[in-house]
Amino acid sequence: MMGIREDMPLLARHEGVWEGVYRYYNDKGEKVDEHKSLLVCRIPEDGPYPYHQTNHYLWDDGRRDVRDFPADYRDKRVWWDNDLIKGWAAEEPLDEHRRTVVLYWQRQGDPELYLYEMIQIADDGQTRCRTWHWIRSGKLETRTAIEERLVTRDWRTYEAEHLKEQAA
Repeated sequence: MMGIREDMPLLARHEGVWEGVYRYYNDKGEKVDEHKSLLVCRIPEDGPYPYHQTNHYLWDDGRRDVRDFPADYRDKRVWWDNDLIKGWAAEEPLDEHRRTVVLYWQRQGDPELYLYEMIQIADDGQTRCRTWHWIRSGKLETRTAIEERLVTRDWRTYEAEHLKEQAA
């Protein structure tokens, strides 16, 4: 049986710690929110989930939020089904440059809202950009633009040295 690393080598290039900025725009193109982020993307060799992502958000006014996204893997896709979202991630086979991952998800409890995300990773694997299109009842509601840089591929050491201190 193949796993994520073998079946989804492009997604495996995203494993590590990413630092960035999220910017949200309404349907008129006006910026409505912005915050910093730190994402930990894991493909652990052991544990209950073959993919696990934790997003740390920080606003300039001091607000913080942490969201955890453990996921299953099957049929060459990563699958989420938790209290917040239900959806999947897949590599885009038509991208001959091997840079694009596509995600689809819905917010739990809000069947009228769904989201498509496209992630492009740079050829050197050091930066990536992501765009989200939030669609409600067939109409664009929000766009999110995200720019990120790789902090380290060694998420285990980073978590042990940095994130555990912050939780204390």
